[in-house]
Amino acid sequence: MEDELIQKIWADTLETVKDKIPEMTYNTWVLPLVPHSLEDNCFCALTGHNLAIQILQKNQKDISLALSQVCGKEIYFKVIYDEETHKQIESKRQKTKKEEDSEFIKGLENRISSRYDGLKQMQSPCNLNLKYKFDNFVVGASNKFAYAVAMAVAKDPGHQYNPLFIYGGSGLGKTHLLQAIGHDILFHKSKLKVKYVKAEEFINDLINSLALGMDKTNVKKSRNNNKMNEFRNKYRNTDVLLIDDIQLIEGKPRTEEEMFNTFESLHNAGKQIVFTSDRPPEKFENTPDRLKTRFQMGLLADIQVPDLETRMAILTKLSNDNNIKMPNDVIEFVASVYNKNVRELEGAFNTISAYASINELPVTIETVKKIIGYSEKKNTISIQNIIDTVSQFYNTTQEDIKSTNRIAKTAYARQVAIYLAKELTNESYPSIGEYFNRKHTTIIYSHQKVKTDIAVDRHLAKDVTELTEKINNSL
Repeated sequence: MEDELIQKIWADTLETVKDKIPEMTYNTWVLPLVPHSLEDNCFCALTGHNLAIQILQKNQKDISLALSQVCGKEIYFKVIYDEETHKQIESKRQKTKKEEDSEFIKGLENRISSRYDGLKQMQSPCNLNLKYKFDNFVVGASNKFAYAVAMAVAKDPGHQYNPLFIYGGSGLGKTHLLQAIGHDILFHKSKLKVKYVKAEEFINDLINSLALGMDKTNVKKSRNNNKMNEFRNKYRNTDVLLIDDIQLIEGKPRTEEEMFNTFESLHNAGKQIVFTSDRPPEKFENTPDRLKTRFQMGLLADIQVPDLETRMAILTKLSNDNNIKMPNDVIEFVASVYNKNVRELEGAFNTISAYASINELPVTIETVKKIIGYSEKKNTISIQNIIDTVSQFYNTTQEDIKSTNRIAKTAYARQVAIYLAKELTNESYPSIGEYFNRKHTTIIYSHQKVKTDIAVDRHLAKDVTELTEKINNSL
């Protein structure tokens, strides 16, 4: 059948079925379908999203009926995943995003060009994310001091609180405040040069610059000198230097030396420096005192875990910003469950709102419990309880399980403990990672490994069953 006729049948079908399918499902999953063929009374449409096949199962009957009405005979509707369609959708999405970003920037430049000449700098050399600003930072008892001093630094960079050192646990808003300082300075003092960088990038830049020095020929030495000069100019020819996760340079002598010299150069010139870290400078055990004291010579501001009211305020703002109706009792419930950090809270909100929208479910406490896999029993089991039980079971220590010890017996017990922590508690991968002093990706790997091994290792399966009973019986 000719493509034009296929397109015409599909267009007429869309008009017929439009009012029979929920608007969100229609716009998100039906409209992007690509009509492909009509053979043997089966109309096939292509999708670039595997999820669309599952979601549209409940609408298949309505679409088949509409096709039958348009064609004048019984037609069966089928959705097929197509890799090429997926690539085209992704390519179009990326192009659209770039165009939207470009239009957004142009619009801002046209409206406030006289005050915001540094906007392009925000998007490229500064590496700042447009969503991290002071006006969308939710202030509460846990962060109001850090927020206040960050605002003060933005209004008068280089004169008070220099350096500013913001510290706190993962996902509490340190990066948000750091980038908000940069945005505010660029908006009100557009002539100032602002540089935002993650400490990891600083380290990698230094390594790349030093790499040319491996060859001892004069030519290579000259190139290396030029490269190091470029590196130093990159971080010292700026008015405001914002460095995220400065704790990553600890124990790297060459990096610490360059950071010390960069600090001295900027501070002596009256330039503003702001650091963030997951801990205060005095906890940097492997950092030279001369650098540590410079971190401490300005102002230290910590961010604590947000209290319930602040977490509820964050969820309320997310609901309003995303036009998602989330009742107060649901907001309070979610805020009480996700009480470790803001990032985890935002992740829960995104999961709940997306799942509820796709499946057209009301946002109730019962619905939320199903979405996040919450259970009252899980809420009473602690990770510490699991570690206690596992350490006794495998005749090891709690300290070893939480340490970097890689002895086979200890590593085995640790992976089992991580698996049980995910299975028996309501904790997320990141929060479990913090407890075991590991990245959440390591936690995911350990959990999946044990989950897979249980299916083929009856001894491990027996251990896990016995440990689960012991933990449940200890409540």
